[in-house]
Amino acid sequence: MAHIVILGAGTGGMPAAYELRAKIDKSHRITVVNALNYFQFVPSNPWVAVGWRERGDTTLEIRPHLERKGIDFIGQRVDRIDAEANAIELADGQRVDYDYLIITTGPKLAFDDVPGAGPAGNTHSICTVDHAESTWASYQTFMQDPGPVIVGAMPGASCFGPAYEFAFILNKDLQRRKLRNKVPMTFVTSEPYIGHMGLGGVGDSKGMLESDLRNNDIKWITNAKVTKVEPGKMFVTELGEDGLVKKEHELPFKFSMMLPAFKGVDAVAQVDGLCNPRGFVLIDEFQRSKKFRNIFSAGVCVAIPPVEVTPVPTGAPKTGYMIESMITAIVHNIAAELNGQAADAKGTWNAICLADMGDTGAAFVALPQIPPRNVNWFKKGKWVHLAKVAFEKYFMYKMKHGTSEPLYEKHVLKVLGIERLEK
Repeated sequence: MAHIVILGAGTGGMPAAYELRAKIDKSHRITVVNALNYFQFVPSNPWVAVGWRERGDTTLEIRPHLERKGIDFIGQRVDRIDAEANAIELADGQRVDYDYLIITTGPKLAFDDVPGAGPAGNTHSICTVDHAESTWASYQTFMQDPGPVIVGAMPGASCFGPAYEFAFILNKDLQRRKLRNKVPMTFVTSEPYIGHMGLGGVGDSKGMLESDLRNNDIKWITNAKVTKVEPGKMFVTELGEDGLVKKEHELPFKFSMMLPAFKGVDAVAQVDGLCNPRGFVLIDEFQRSKKFRNIFSAGVCVAIPPVEVTPVPTGAPKTGYMIESMITAIVHNIAAELNGQAADAKGTWNAICLADMGDTGAAFVALPQIPPRNVNWFKKGKWVHLAKVAFEKYFMYKMKHGTSEPLYEKHVLKVLGIERLEK
């Protein structure tokens, strides 16, 4: 009997547990370890941050749903991975042995890269439901005395979609409240141009998103290196295409949400030979650690090189379909090894994203993620907003009921009119 431990119970870890339970013999034990006792659907956080969703809509208690499927759960932070001895050490002193370890922890939020940034500083975040609730509380205060707003992404960020989402959702919410005319908005991003998305652009993302920002009277600064944030003031160095300083900005604000760069979580980053210098897990084509043959990893915590070098550093995003594909490959490979076969399944590093924009939305498909591509597709419309709402409801259903079916392949791709993707 093998013991498989999954670190992290997010959009990678929970599906991994359900898929494994459906795939492997019941004699094998599966344990999920997560610092929190609840699952949170992170893509809904922009809605939480403006009061369009409540915490109960986007979170659920983990233990009863996993245990119903015969999956063990430990709600503790992991302090150390003893990869040589095949064990993890938890914050409460427990030591848990494993035969296979799947790392799906998500990232550490690197607010400390920029002095004064983050919820403990002078900007807000939507990276966790706690952050989104704090942002909503501050936003309600802001509406009593509105003023300039800054939304965007810090140097080194890799997840730009939620920044665009929040800018447009906030814009729409202010319009509905008849306050938009009192709120100058600026989108500040480390991307070399609007719509780059960490992907080198997708289809006409540059032109379409620039048009939307213009039509909604949102100014922007690209190649923006935020150097520090003081109360009510953001310091931004704008670089040119040559990487040289083009302009220095001191931007006043009364409310700001800036996405941070990511790092690997401490317990993972500290394992010698497991990660790159930023703490992301180095994996081979089968989602397996290059050093430890019984460690697999998927999601935001894996190392993926940038699509291209940019004047201000940007990372490559890990979108939902990519994560789902990674998880399915890991499950197949562990099941194969348990049956005495060789691991041969590979994740598909394709990018698919549904981005809400208030009452409309944008969808993009990049196959593969790194250009040149077989598919390079970007579309807008109210149908995307509706699709994202439906996606949220279905994903929460999937987490509650433990279905192991591939969400993107069965539902999202059909909505987009794509029946299958090249593997």
